[in-house]
Amino acid sequence: MSLKEKLLSSYIAFEDHLEDDSPLHDLRNKAIKTFETNGFPTKKEEAWKYTSLNSLLKKDYSIFPKQDQAVEFKDVRKYFLHDIDTYKIVFVDGVYSSFLSETTHDKLDVCLMSSALNKPKYKPVIEAFFNKVAKEDSLTSLNTAFAKEGAYIHIPKHKEVEKPIEIINFSTGNEAAILLQPRNLIVVGENAHVQIIERHQSLSNNAVLTNSVTEIFAEKRAYVDYYKIQNDGPTASLIDNTYISQERNSNCNVHTFSFGGQLIRNNLNFYQKGEGCDSTLKGITILEDKQHVDHNTLVHHIAPNCESHQDYKGLFGDASTGVFNGKIIVEKDAQKTDAFQQNNNILIDEKATINAKPQLEIFADDVKCSHGCTIGQFDEDALFYLRSRGIAKKEARALLMYAFANTVLESVKIPELKGRINKLIAKKIGVNLGFNV
Repeated sequence: MSLKEKLLSSYIAFEDHLEDDSPLHDLRNKAIKTFETNGFPTKKEEAWKYTSLNSLLKKDYSIFPKQDQAVEFKDVRKYFLHDIDTYKIVFVDGVYSSFLSETTHDKLDVCLMSSALNKPKYKPVIEAFFNKVAKEDSLTSLNTAFAKEGAYIHIPKHKEVEKPIEIINFSTGNEAAILLQPRNLIVVGENAHVQIIERHQSLSNNAVLTNSVTEIFAEKRAYVDYYKIQNDGPTASLIDNTYISQERNSNCNVHTFSFGGQLIRNNLNFYQKGEGCDSTLKGITILEDKQHVDHNTLVHHIAPNCESHQDYKGLFGDASTGVFNGKIIVEKDAQKTDAFQQNNNILIDEKATINAKPQLEIFADDVKCSHGCTIGQFDEDALFYLRSRGIAKKEARALLMYAFANTVLESVKIPELKGRINKLIAKKIGVNLGFNV
């Protein structure tokens, strides 16, 4: 039985266990039909030209975990931002862990999607926002069909959240192979501020495939600062679908740090629906072995007087593969748009590969749009200069790699997280940099 067939048959059993009057009943049925019609994406599709899922789809994934697996905090402490106090929404093999979590309903909601879907008091928000910005593509529809658990975050207007929120999904290896499909809904009210850190982490060498969907709504003058930490094991793969809808004068920043995993596909979509929006998309990718990371970004400028800034840096060693598909669309009414896109890559080894495809579609005539892409190797003159100053070759290469990536790192606004990323980079490039940021 193929994975597609297994999912379709599992959906029937999944629906039978849900309430008949579930608010998502019709939505789920429509979504599973979309998946049934389209199936998994292939390289024949332009958006997936450089990324194949074939090797992942051959595994016999468990769709639902058979039993709970206890996880001790001491064993996973290093994956949390434990230097400071945070709210935490933690899932273990797709199941909420109250022991590891710290949620709240005190003037804001940081809780579970399952609660929001089943309790009447959340119904207005669910009806207004759930699945309202997500695309109806194959993998997003698959997630919608099985949507049951994930993070639900609602920040009311004029509320500045005092501490960051962590969303962490652990897979324990309790199953030989498991498919996880978390669904997150984040609604940030007018003039509200929030910082969020998201991580998917495997705790074993067993195969895990995560098909995640996150919808973020930033109301007027809202501020969203979002960080994705991707530093998983060699048998873990992630397909991340994030959709962001921005209203007038909102500001949304997403930093993506991709340091590990077998295959990672980041679909990051911004929709600027109100005038005066500001969107920032930044990423650092450092790969080795045969790892594969595909960044697929979209910034859709719909309203006038908006800005977007993209800056992605990649360092690719061994036989790793990087992909950058970045698209900017400027509609006819989106005059005075200022859109910038930059993608720079360094191939550390001869077998490493990068495929880059920056795209601009501009239908307005009074805009300032630019994009650039570079693919190269180390600057031998700079390397020679550092070595002439008594710096060993390994450390000299590391300093050049760190300097290359630092334009992204310097915009991280949580000092403790910035320090953590700095250490991850040092570990990835194999040296002790000897300083903090």
